[in-house]
Amino acid sequence: MITPAFSGAKPLTELVVGASLFFPPIFKAVLLGFFFWLLIHPLVRGWIYSGDVWHPTLFDLSLFVLCVTAALWLIGHG
Repeated sequence: MITPAFSGAKPLTELVVGASLFFPPIFKAVLLGFFFWLLIHPLVRGWIYSGDVWHPTLFDLSLFVLCVTAALWLIGHG
């Protein structure tokens, strides 16, 4: 008996449903976190680039990660 390669569920439908379930919260958090970072970064730019606290690039990256984390928390707790 010969069976078609794609029997049963349609793989494209599963891909679209899977993408809508898993990816948008992460993308929304990154976009919202970037917006938060754009608001906060000019306020602390002098402190970041003075080098008194930490390496400026690491400090900037950690600030961005904190903004994305806060955005993901806001999305999750609405």
